[in-house]
Amino acid sequence: MVARIHDELGLAPWRRDPGTVVRRAVSAGDPAPRAIVAESEAPGVPTEWPSHAHPMHELVWVRGGTLTSRIGNRILTVPPGFGLWLPAGVVHGGRLTAAARLHDAFFAPGRTPVEFAEPTSITMTPLLESLLLRLARTDLDDEARARTEAVVFDVLEPSGRQFELELPGDPRIDAIAETLLTDPADDRGLQEWAAFLGMSERTITRAFREATGLSFAQWRQALRVHAALALLSEGVDVQGVAERLGYSQPSTFIAAFRRVMQVTPGAVMSGIPYQLS
Repeated sequence: MVARIHDELGLAPWRRDPGTVVRRAVSAGDPAPRAIVAESEAPGVPTEWPSHAHPMHELVWVRGGTLTSRIGNRILTVPPGFGLWLPAGVVHGGRLTAAARLHDAFFAPGRTPVEFAEPTSITMTPLLESLLLRLARTDLDDEARARTEAVVFDVLEPSGRQFELELPGDPRIDAIAETLLTDPADDRGLQEWAAFLGMSERTITRAFREATGLSFAQWRQALRVHAALALLSEGVDVQGVAERLGYSQPSTFIAAFRRVMQVTPGAVMSGIPYQLS
């Protein structure tokens, strides 16, 4: 059973790609006596799931693209090498890029010894991924499945941190956030936004600090890196990403990306799991 939730936040969460297919979210039923139900699919088109919640914990990860999830005022990106643990009952929506293959595993709360109280980034090691792919098979007997599940619980560990973007949710600056979510390359500065909105630069700066903990410039940089993750995972090269996001040259983009992610864009493009610290 999936609970569908009306999203009352009046701020568009992110730009919807042309051709996006909006789908109703579904959830595996109680897998008793099993603890984990794993599955995968490749929709082949940009796909969106509106806000919903599952009765079971969910671990989701992707290959060949990016999944972006919205939880309240936060946007979380699931880049290559990572998964996102969503506790049972957490309201979330998601968007999948066109070329991505989506993998997810549902964990029965009463039969899962390892749980995380909050949405948590998980390091998808080759071992963990192979174990979950094994559980997606239909030819495993009960004993083999139980042994595989036990190893999953042993190796399931959080990563250093997850990449998330806090949306302001402040009517004074929502127009700025919504514009940048639609067009991250918009390069208007504080002075221009202040004139456009009819308020002082100080008010805008204070609003961003209070709502997100970041300055306007830091928030815009974080948003651009967030958008870069999706573009890189789709195979856009560094120069192309820099141009799309409004950077004057690739080196400027690389430096900004590294400041936020602590790794280079090349590490993301390689598809090799990396640690965010």
